[in-house]
Amino acid sequence: MLSTPGSDTVDDVSSIRFGISGLPPDGVTDEEFLDGLVAKGHRALELPFVEGFPWKEKRCEAFGRLAAERDLRLSVHAPYFAGLTLPEEDRGRQSLAALEHTMKLGDALGAPVIVAHFGSNYSEEPEVLMDRIRSRLDAVTSKVESLGVGMGLETAGNNRSFGSLGDIAQLASEYSFVRPVVDWAHVHAMTGGGLTTKEAFASVFSFIQGQFPGWMIAPLQTQFSDNEFGAGGEIRHIAYGEGTLRVGPLIEAAGAAGVSMILISEARDLESHDRIWEEARARIEAESGNDTAGRPLASVDAPFPTPLTAVKEGDGFRPVGLDRPLRLTNLDKVYFPGEGLTKGDVIQYYASVAPVLLPHLQGRPISMSRYPEGIDGPSFYEKRAPGHQPEWMRTTPVVSDSQGGIIDFLVADSIEALMWFANMGCIETHPFHSREGRLEYPDYAIFDFDPAEGSTWDQVVAGAHLLEVALRQLGLSGYPKLSGSRGLHVYVPLDPVHDYARVRRFVGEVGNYLAAANPADLTMEWDKPKRKGKVFVDHNRNASGQTVASAYSVRPRPGAPVSAPLTWSEVGEVANGDVTVVDLWDRLQRYGDLFAPVVAGGQTLDAAEEALGINGE
Repeated sequence: MLSTPGSDTVDDVSSIRFGISGLPPDGVTDEEFLDGLVAKGHRALELPFVEGFPWKEKRCEAFGRLAAERDLRLSVHAPYFAGLTLPEEDRGRQSLAALEHTMKLGDALGAPVIVAHFGSNYSEEPEVLMDRIRSRLDAVTSKVESLGVGMGLETAGNNRSFGSLGDIAQLASEYSFVRPVVDWAHVHAMTGGGLTTKEAFASVFSFIQGQFPGWMIAPLQTQFSDNEFGAGGEIRHIAYGEGTLRVGPLIEAAGAAGVSMILISEARDLESHDRIWEEARARIEAESGNDTAGRPLASVDAPFPTPLTAVKEGDGFRPVGLDRPLRLTNLDKVYFPGEGLTKGDVIQYYASVAPVLLPHLQGRPISMSRYPEGIDGPSFYEKRAPGHQPEWMRTTPVVSDSQGGIIDFLVADSIEALMWFANMGCIETHPFHSREGRLEYPDYAIFDFDPAEGSTWDQVVAGAHLLEVALRQLGLSGYPKLSGSRGLHVYVPLDPVHDYARVRRFVGEVGNYLAAANPADLTMEWDKPKRKGKVFVDHNRNASGQTVASAYSVRPRPGAPVSAPLTWSEVGEVANGDVTVVDLWDRLQRYGDLFAPVVAGGQTLDAAEEALGINGE
């Protein structure tokens, strides 16, 4: 049973985790050091590997386990010399290797993010520096993108360094593993001491929320210390209270903006650590008692990014802060009885996942799979737009043989549209495999590994890995995701140039090869009784009008599982039910959108068909 928000301690209700930057002192065991942090109320720790690498991987693994047992979130600061802007290629490669190694140590620690400086600007033009940074990130992408550790790029603190929040946002949009790290002292220095009020911090949060998707900054990694600065920016750290930067207004602004945050004190003395935390904690306690407009959509204690509230209007509710008018009803109706998840929780989930889900739904007609009374109640499919949808919801015409003509399907192209679908009881999202304008030409092929009665998950995994090899030999890339139910899907992104019949024929031909190569586990038998004990490779999912649950769709099954994309190395390690509406968020922050290449397309079947001896006409 999932817990509802409580108020046992201020830390339970706060969306801010405070911690310090430091390593265990000599003569103090790791357990003693971590217990001391917990006793002070700290919930995060940054390990400053700024001069080099004092710990090996095994030490990191052991320390990470101890921190996890104490619910301490770890991060690692990479060595200062490991920048991305070095003009010399040899030193640039060495720095890149240091960043890669830091990320691997972060993986061993279980740290979601490492922190790195861009480096000096060398008096070069920003365009030159960005091109150099891109070339360095290109070189390391294949080595780190599947680690589940973000490369947190820190804001610059003086005019000799490179890296604004805008620069970080641009790179984060291009590289799935890049994350923002805000050093508040640096921002304070670069604005000439501008961060002295709640409103000043609020303007920074507003920029961040406009530039980064919610899942990427939930929580936002930040650093804090008092500092001395001049015309060129930061000069040095000083004891807390000697300068003009204060943590109180920061906490107030974060609360008002609904920002969850990791706040790491980088003060150079223990007394300053304690002073910062004392002031921060007092402000957190004060903020936790402030009422916000309306009631939360969510009823469970889950780290939903961009949590929304709604105000009562008649017999319904109006969400606060949306761009389009929307009316919600029965927010407390239980949709997942075993977990206590409500309709409001499902609506909040789709509102939070919208930035990563919407690109996968853009322009696709949606078949509504409705569960108006929750997963234990009756369900039905609805294809035609019902007519009572909001005026701003878009429809697209689709030729329907079964309906005898053209019918209007709804399209999900906004956060409000996703919330409306969920309000209608659409627990899961079922899009077409093609987009309006090219409805007869799917832009991915689907291999659906559907376990029949008596088969096992290990057989599903065996089939998926066999497909991975086959696709590689055919010169194609495939991307796996949990179905969220019993099976597993592998998407092969395509340019929309092949019709459904051709894509279906290709998947069927490859499926036949897979079944022939592993007849003990896989089958292409259409007769259900003949599939018993095996996994059916269902190529018919690629027929026109067929749909499957999209990536990031909730599935109407106990536990509220999500159809979550995986890395290939996770196939066999992560199973259906392991990723739910409650715990998707840490995964998203670690990996980004693993299905982004599916949206990009860029493949055709021509060469693969030739290799298989298929006539592509």
